[in-house]
Amino acid sequence: MDRLKKARRIVVKIGSALLVDQKTGTIKASWLASLADDVADLRVSGAEVILVSSGAIALGRRTLGLPKGKLELAQSQAAAAVGQIALAQAWSEVLRARNIVAAQVLVTLNDTEERRRHLNARATLSTLLGQGAIPVINENDTVATSEIRYGDNDRLAARVASMMSADCLVLLSDIDGLYSAPPNKKGATFIPEVKAITPEIEAMAGKPVSGVGSGGMITKIDAAKIALGAGCSMVIASGHVEHPLKRIHNGERVTWFLAEASPLQARKRWIAGTLQPSGRLVVDDGARSALLKGKSLLPAGVRGISGTFARGDTVSVVTEAGLEVARGLVAYDSGDARRIMGKKTSVIEKELGLAGRDEIIHRDDLVLMTGER
Repeated sequence: MDRLKKARRIVVKIGSALLVDQKTGTIKASWLASLADDVADLRVSGAEVILVSSGAIALGRRTLGLPKGKLELAQSQAAAAVGQIALAQAWSEVLRARNIVAAQVLVTLNDTEERRRHLNARATLSTLLGQGAIPVINENDTVATSEIRYGDNDRLAARVASMMSADCLVLLSDIDGLYSAPPNKKGATFIPEVKAITPEIEAMAGKPVSGVGSGGMITKIDAAKIALGAGCSMVIASGHVEHPLKRIHNGERVTWFLAEASPLQARKRWIAGTLQPSGRLVVDDGARSALLKGKSLLPAGVRGISGTFARGDTVSVVTEAGLEVARGLVAYDSGDARRIMGKKTSVIEKELGLAGRDEIIHRDDLVLMTGER
């Protein structure tokens, strides 16, 4: 089964050691061009692609003449500040040659962990994808301190895949997949498919093997936990060859981590079962009927609001008789929600002084509760 071609939204993580020549400290132009060709092919097949690219520090440290080996935090941040310019330019040029617009997006740990910033980042990336651009994401190393850093792009890529409800996460790596022991160790066997992250699978993880990147098999297993929990399958594949995505499509040796649920199913399961509602929205019969048909909740159908909540919090949607119909992530703070409840979407901008979302809860952020399905 060609799992990569079936995916409609794909996050691809590229490590520093693959993108940057360790001897010269420059971009591997031929390899990057081959990857860009693969990305263009995926887009032709109808997939949306998000890139999570390392390389800024590796590019910047040579320009600044920094020493080899582990850098201090301030040195890494200085190298990132210089290298981000070169990295963004390289991606912009190689994608523009294939009639694709590249967009640089720098994030920190808080951007995917804190609900309000999570929603803002998700909305920005969704808009870029809707306009046909390819987001190129990296951690904002120039401002992130050690306490609020991912420290590796494997886990960052997994958080992005979760946030964006991606179908597939591709980790292009120094290694072609997961082994039962270090690949150079006698008796090590290749693991082509993983359906659950068990203690045995975790025990197979080793130490970082790259001299440039900060990841290793440990971070890849951590990334798999995040991805599978979000309904996103993940594949580890070697990036040491040209056209690495095409090789996955052609059936070359890789390790697939397979999600049980779809991204949407996993997201709705999380909303329904793991979040405590911060407030309640009381809806009329018309809104209830619309929700049962899979529609979003609009302000016009809301008759009452209780509780204090912030944008992105989970709220309970109940009928005027008090029966819980649904639960979802609300698009407005409780104060703003009260100002627009019962009103048409056309007056939201006038009421709030800004152009907000048409929906109080979008259907992708809403799950019907037991008894109402």
